[in-house]
This record gives sequence, structure tokens and C-alpha cells, in this order.
Amino acid sequence: MSVKHAISRGLQLGRSVLQLGFLKPAARVAAKFRGERLRVGPPARTAQPQTFLPARYRYYRVSLSGLAAQLQSNGFRRLLGAGSPRNRAVFLAFGLGLGLIEQQLEDDRRSTATCQEIQALFRKKKFQSPLKSFTSGYKLEDYIIGRQIGKGCNAAVYEAAAPFAVPREGEKCSLVELRSGGGDKQEDAGPLRCRSVTSYPLAVKMMWNIGAGSSSEAILSSMCQELVPAGSQAVKEESAVVALNGRFGWAPRRVSAHPNVIRVYRAFTAEVPLLPGAQEEYPDVLPTRLNPMGMGNNRTLFLVMKNYPYTLRQYLKVSVPSGREGSMMVLQLLEGVDHLCKQGVAHRDLKSDNVLLEFDSGGCPRLVITDFGCCLAERDCGLQLPFTTRCVSRGGNACLMAPEVATAVPGPGMVIDYSKADAWAVGAISYEIFGQPNPFYSLGPDGLDSRRYQEKQLPPLPASTPTDTQLVVRLLLRRNPSKRPSARVAANMLHLSLWGGRALAYQDRASMKKMADWLLCQSAVVLLKGCGLGGSSVEAELQKCFLANLDLEDLRTAMGFLVFGREQQRAVLPN
Repeated sequence: MSVKHAISRGLQLGRSVLQLGFLKPAARVAAKFRGERLRVGPPARTAQPQTFLPARYRYYRVSLSGLAAQLQSNGFRRLLGAGSPRNRAVFLAFGLGLGLIEQQLEDDRRSTATCQEIQALFRKKKFQSPLKSFTSGYKLEDYIIGRQIGKGCNAAVYEAAAPFAVPREGEKCSLVELRSGGGDKQEDAGPLRCRSVTSYPLAVKMMWNIGAGSSSEAILSSMCQELVPAGSQAVKEESAVVALNGRFGWAPRRVSAHPNVIRVYRAFTAEVPLLPGAQEEYPDVLPTRLNPMGMGNNRTLFLVMKNYPYTLRQYLKVSVPSGREGSMMVLQLLEGVDHLCKQGVAHRDLKSDNVLLEFDSGGCPRLVITDFGCCLAERDCGLQLPFTTRCVSRGGNACLMAPEVATAVPGPGMVIDYSKADAWAVGAISYEIFGQPNPFYSLGPDGLDSRRYQEKQLPPLPASTPTDTQLVVRLLLRRNPSKRPSARVAANMLHLSLWGGRALAYQDRASMKKMADWLLCQSAVVLLKGCGLGGSSVEAELQKCFLANLDLEDLRTAMGFLVFGREQQRAVLPN
């Protein structure tokens, strides 16, 4: 029973006690006052109106422990003296119950204080970029552009290098197989061979500008969503004023650095150059000076980011991660989504093509969320989007729209809540991570539509998938968002499953003292290993994220989901 529920039940019981034990005395007191008013002549003493509340119940205004002590004392006194058996039992039970509530509140206060101390400690540890900081790079001429490494529906991505931006010593910055000796041909590197290559540590994303105009102000205001993951020095000061302090729609939220969210180092406008493969790959979006049949404008927006070797989709085509690695990959996506939600940003276009991947020093995949062109990041809306007409965009990738978004009907006062929409998309992507086809991409009788599917139609995950991870995926794909866990709660479930141990996972969800003790031990282990000082391993980053986002109620909710799910599984398994 939660503390709020226990207090509510206690108040109801207390109200019943007052009505049963003091209704008749109150009536007699009221009759006495009425009789005094009917007397002729002035009364001997003027009575001031008082609220009827026995003295012993005024302790409730001070503390639950004081009220519990009074009720227990009166219960024993009535037990030895006069009073009906019913009143004696009620007084004693209510007093003991309030005493237990007070004890539980005291335990929760201590656990909350422990969580806050741990959270404050790990939030001081800033996420560090794998690249050395640089102060220039606001012009396209500052970069050496290499080959094209990606292309989407609104941009092309090229590998790049700059003399002022070099990787930190000992860090793996990129695993892209680069041509050696400056030749045009590149040898086939084979399936995912990890090599530390630093020739092109950066990636330049060139947006396609068809209708935004050629002025820097128009470009920045039209493509401002791409600046959501930009750093504090990504845009020059004179340009930042235009992009960040304009009218509604010009000023997106800016998210802070996170190991599972892409970071934009530089953003600037420049003339569109004729890059390798442009005439063959995207001739229609080129300006007329480069292609007479092109429809693009002369200038566009360029974004400079870290170079990642693969998208998640490319990696999963040739590799199936183990159960533990897959769980950690799902956990990284949930941590990234939770970070965005806490800062009022909904990505709205999560898919395996918009997740980039590299490997840490131990070979574990590290995932980052990228491509914020469809995100909801308005300062005046947060995660609530007014949906008054069909002209309002609900986001990209209709196949992976959460049910509450896909089924929304525009109308007066209609609002779409995106607070759990990205978490639902993570649940759908989890099928791809564990080697299964995404059921919401499939065509034919086995394919599912997010607008009308039933939860019992969801295909099972492979038997090699950890049980708790299967539970998390099922919960994330619930149709009703009120019954779906948030990204933070789902991430906590996986944290507890991965590092909490079997004994911790079977703890009673109301007993948080042992949980607080385990959190203190976990914090000490992370700090002793140096993970709290910016460790480079994926596991270290995840543990740091977990400890930096501790919340007592979220932990209790996660524990409740785990306990309930395991009890259900034990009930299904044969004896």
C-alpha cells in the first residue's frame, strides 16, 4: 500500500471514528447552546463560537505520531475502563495504524534524502565530448570534406576533418573504414571490423533548402528544430540572437549533453557546394547555379557532429546482439528518451535509421539518438501539442506513431500528449534489436497497425531475450498511455534487472530501506571504479545515468512492475 493510499484510508477511518464516537456528545453540546440562547436576560458569560474538535484530535494538525500516541493511549484506557467494545477496538486499531504510517513515512523520508544526495553527487559529473574543444569552425572552408556516408529525405551527411578538432587520446572516435593514400576506391572492410580511425572524426550534415529562402535568418528560423541538440557555442552569437529569440516557432528548447543523444558542435549557413555524388544522389535539390533543373536555394544550413560508423539498422542487418547487450541497447534508448522528455522535447521520429552506433573500448555498442528535424521542442507547448486542425504535424514515420498520436482526431481543444510516445517507439524498435522483424513495419496478415492493434497480437520475443526485458517491451507497447510506464520507470526496471541482482528484484516494493542500502553500495562501486568521473564504457555511462536520476516514487513503481510481472510468470509456469 502506498503512503498516499494509507493516509487516505486513515483519514476515512478517522472520520468514521469521529462520527461514531462523538456524534451524540456534539448534539448535546449544540442543544445546550440553543437552550442558552432562549434564556431571558444577558448570559453570565459570553460564549465565543468554537470549531468542534476534541483536544486530543488537534494533535493531527501537528504530527501523525502525536495522534497515534494519543489514540493508542485512549484505546488502552478504554480497554481497562468504560466504553463500548467497538469504540475500544477502533481506537486501538486506528492508533496502531497511524503509528505504522508514521514509521513508513520516516523510512521514506530517509530513503528520499539518500536518493537526493546520490543524485546531486552524480549530476555534478558532466558528460564530456570525445573530441577536444575547439573555438573555430563556423565556416565550411574550415573543414576537409570526405565521402558521403548517409542520406535521408531532407539532408545528406559527409565525413569531415578539421585540424583544430582531433579526438581525445585513447578514445575511439570513428570506426568508418576510410580509403588509404587518398585513392578513390575503398577496400571492403568486411562485416563490422572494429578499427580506431581518426582521419575523419567529424560528420557534416548538409540540409536541403527548397523553400526557406537564402538568408541566414530565414534558414535558421525554418530549420530551428535541428538546433535542439546543439551545444552552447554551436551558433555564433550574432546568429544565435535571430534563431533563439524570435517569435513563436523560432525558439526551440535546447537539450543539455547526454551520452545517448547526438551533440551538434557547430551550426552555420553557407553556399551549397557541389559535393561528391551530388549530381547523382540529389540533383533536384541543388541550386540552379549547380543544376539548371534544380529547385534548391543558394544557401543552406550545415551541422557539424561526431562521425559514427553505423546506423542501428545497418548494424542489425549483420549482427544480432546477445541478450545482455540487447537489453543494454534498449536501456540506452530509454535513457536518451527520458533525457529529452525531462527537458520538454519529444523526438517524434524514432526509428533504427535515426539511431547511430559505435563501440566502446570493450566492444559494447553505444547508441545515440539523432535527426531532430521532426521533434516537438516549442517552449510554449512542452510535450502537449494543440491539435486543432489537420494542418498540424503529428511527426514523422507513421508506422511507429504511438496509438494516442495515430488515433488523434483534430478539433477544438484537442491536445496530443507526447510524454510517452517516444517510449512506445522504443518498445517497437526492441523487436529489431533482438533479431525479429518490427511488427509495425510488416505487411500482410502478420503486420500490426498502431491505430488498431490489440496487445495480445504482439508477437513473442526470442527465448534468448531476458525475461525482465520482455516484460518491459510488453509494458511499453500498451495501447493505453496511462497504463504504460514512462521512459524513466522502464529504464529503472532494466537497471534493477541488470545490476540489482535476484535478491533485490524480489524485494517487497514498499520496503525501501534495503533499496537505499543497495543504492549506496552501488554508488560507492561506481565511484571507486572511476565511472563517476566520466568513464568511457557503456556500462559506466548507464550506471551514472541511473544514479543521476534517482527518484523514490519512480523506483517504487519500477519495483512494483517487476514484482507483478514475475509473479504472473510464476503463475503461468507449470509446477
